[in-house]
Amino acid sequence: MKFSEMKYERPDVEQIKALAAQIQKDFADAQTAQAAEQAFLQWDRISAHTDTMMSLAYTRNSIDTTDAFYEQEVEYIDEISPVLAELEQSFIRLLTESPFRPQLEEKFGKLMFLNGELFLQSFSPAIIPETQETNKLETAYQKLIASAQIDFEGETRTISQMHPFKEAADDDLRRRAWMAEGGFYHDHEAELNDIYDKMVHLRHQMAKKMGYDNFVQLGYLQMTRNCYTPRDIEKFRQAVVRYIVPMADRLYREQAARTGMAYPLTFADAALHFRDGNPRPCGSAEDILQTGKALYHELSDETAAFIDMMFENELMDVLSKKGKAGGGYCTQFADYKVPFIFSNFNGTADDVEVITHEAGHAFAFYTARDIVPAANQSPTMESCEIHSMTMEFFGWRKSDAFFGNDSKKFRYNHLFSALTFIPYGTMVDHFQHLVYEHPSATPQERHDFWKKLLGIYMPWLKLDGSPFYGEGKGWQRQTHIYENPFYYIDYCLAQTAALEFWVIMQRDHDEAWQRYMRLVRKAGTQTFTQLLETAGLKSPFDEEALREVASAAEHWLNENSI
Repeated sequence: MKFSEMKYERPDVEQIKALAAQIQKDFADAQTAQAAEQAFLQWDRISAHTDTMMSLAYTRNSIDTTDAFYEQEVEYIDEISPVLAELEQSFIRLLTESPFRPQLEEKFGKLMFLNGELFLQSFSPAIIPETQETNKLETAYQKLIASAQIDFEGETRTISQMHPFKEAADDDLRRRAWMAEGGFYHDHEAELNDIYDKMVHLRHQMAKKMGYDNFVQLGYLQMTRNCYTPRDIEKFRQAVVRYIVPMADRLYREQAARTGMAYPLTFADAALHFRDGNPRPCGSAEDILQTGKALYHELSDETAAFIDMMFENELMDVLSKKGKAGGGYCTQFADYKVPFIFSNFNGTADDVEVITHEAGHAFAFYTARDIVPAANQSPTMESCEIHSMTMEFFGWRKSDAFFGNDSKKFRYNHLFSALTFIPYGTMVDHFQHLVYEHPSATPQERHDFWKKLLGIYMPWLKLDGSPFYGEGKGWQRQTHIYENPFYYIDYCLAQTAALEFWVIMQRDHDEAWQRYMRLVRKAGTQTFTQLLETAGLKSPFDEEALREVASAAEHWLNENSI
């Protein structure tokens, strides 16, 4: 079914409550494992339907934030989602305490129950008011960013539409673009500070209500960290500083020499990787989509069927336009067993990475679409990001078609960016630890946290005093900090695994693909570390993993320097 034909119906929370009460009674009264299983699967179907309606509302609101109907629906869903979480929690408690748990574990696996126990520790009806308020603030942040109208080069542009100018080879144009975009954030600094300050205090209040010292503990539970701890993340950070930061610093020094810029670099000058311009796709948006389609037809029969289904059902909205929310994501509509890709093409290499990165997520869901229950269809988020970030590297086989004469620059820049992203992403996570460990910090103290971390993780950048970025306030443009606390480190862990896949691709593409499919097919039935073992990869918490990928990548970059 085409996306436009999918019918949205507002979830009736009272009806869902009544159904939940009956199903929970049936489950509690079950005399056999089979009867308990039937009740559980009935609840799974109802949850999937509710999730489908919520996802449709959020997606259509993202596509057009000025649509009054879906704006109201999102506001309604923000209100009821904590209530639905309470229903989910009560059912999970029954499930984990069931006398038939051994039989259900044998059929559906133990991980679903482990994750359920973490969810029980991460939610309480007592925090519903704070959750509702936080949801409203997240929506307010999204609307503020989507409302950006930046006058530049004779036109009014969105933040997404500013991106090509921020990479322009013309130094004056590029620097003015950074100033113009930074000016928007600078002008709205009071609103950005107010939204985030309220979020931090609400999240801290939730944690205290739940009996935790601060939101760090609750945040890890909400992210379903089922196989590692904050201590493991701290060890990863130390390895990033030891192995990745020095290598990234050398690469940026080379970039400064290559582009004729002063080192350390300003934010605007760091964005220019080659003196004659960054790599750009050689065709239109439609050309990129068609080349992506050809890529998936070459990779395997499974990916060919997947991409044909995506095109036939119009399950992508990728062109930037006024009123559209920023960024990009992949979601899914469980009732229809299909994913959906949302993005904002902007004429840069990012457009190609959408058709690989977000499609990597989409392909993983497509592969797992028939797994029952739904809880086993998707792993935790750091594992999901392996699906997407590794698919970016598989996309290299079509880099000539995507980029034409810029293909060599693209491959160099993609690997360069993959490596140098890890310090940035790690810094975002470290920043959030500091914020939630010091919930009473002022907005200026938070800016000071960010400035200090820039010196540790990104020493190649200098603060020149220009609005926003040059003042050390750039963290406010990172939507995950506002909307998805503690998510961002997932990208860094996944990037390490994706680089391990890249190393394998250099010697044997088919072997890399087979290992990748072993991981994808396990879907949500294994933890992050177990999935790595399934694919024969080292854990990012073993510092050898970072050391080895850094060494291999630096060698390749030296051999393929431009």
